[in-house]
Amino acid sequence: MVSLLSSAVLIVCLLMLPLFLSGPYHMHILILTMLNVILAASLRLINLSGQISLAHGGMMTIGAYTSTLLVMKLGLPTWAAILLAGFSAALIAYLVGFPFVRLKGIYFSIVTIFLSEMVVLTAQQWEDLTGGSTGIFGIPRPDPIVIPGILNLDFSSKVHFYYLALVLMLVSLLILFAVERSRIGLTLRAIQQADSLTESVGINATGFKVLAFTIGCFFPGLTGGFYSHYISAISPDAFSFLFSIYILVYMTVGGDKRFAGPILGASVLTILPEVSRPLKAFMPFLFAAVLIAVIFFVPEGIAGLPNLLRRGRSGERTAHA
Repeated sequence: MVSLLSSAVLIVCLLMLPLFLSGPYHMHILILTMLNVILAASLRLINLSGQISLAHGGMMTIGAYTSTLLVMKLGLPTWAAILLAGFSAALIAYLVGFPFVRLKGIYFSIVTIFLSEMVVLTAQQWEDLTGGSTGIFGIPRPDPIVIPGILNLDFSSKVHFYYLALVLMLVSLLILFAVERSRIGLTLRAIQQADSLTESVGINATGFKVLAFTIGCFFPGLTGGFYSHYISAISPDAFSFLFSIYILVYMTVGGDKRFAGPILGASVLTILPEVSRPLKAFMPFLFAAVLIAVIFFVPEGIAGLPNLLRRGRSGERTAHA
């Protein structure tokens, strides 16, 4: 009940935030933060099956190009194109999932890197369709959302994009939370603990891993579709290997044991470089230092800090007693 109330208060605060921070720069950072939250939370779903994926950058590239080409080449409405961008990434994940998820640990991570790099290479070489290394510019904004007398979002300002990103984030988190609390989520946790044991009781561990990989890749595809229409330009190297590493760091620093972990990690580590702009050139090193500190001192991540502090206080009371 308390968590539900705090979530409602947080949503209300996010809805009112543009009243206090309406500058284009602040809106841009908040939009990127919400997109990173979606990416980190969806990566955690794949992690629930015991697999670490580094394909999110490639899946965002697939989503960005799919939505862009559907709108600019075929004239589809932007809303249909963004949704199909998510499904295109999910379809690719499903097709490669069965041979990939049989690999475990670092081997699965390596092939997801290979997948992501193959997507980038394809976008670079298929110049007639993707524009090659130059990319595509002049991508149209999303179609206006108009409710006469109530709402008129023509996406001429970043505030409009902020509210769209907020809705996208809330809906994505709600779906991911529902999946985690469902039978699928419980089965994935069991597979994470002992996949051979789950198979011995008749559970198709491979099928559930593919399902987790497919659902988890849908959201970066969707996010890539949104991003292309927000920035109005894309290039093959927009979501590089380092980008996928950052998403993994967001999840790990926030804490992959709790649903709130990736949300906290992505929020803190997206805003941190903007707060410390003089150190922005050293961000990879700063992220590495934060990651090492979390692994050694706060293994449960930022989301586990309250429990760590409570255990520390209880230990002090026991020592005094």
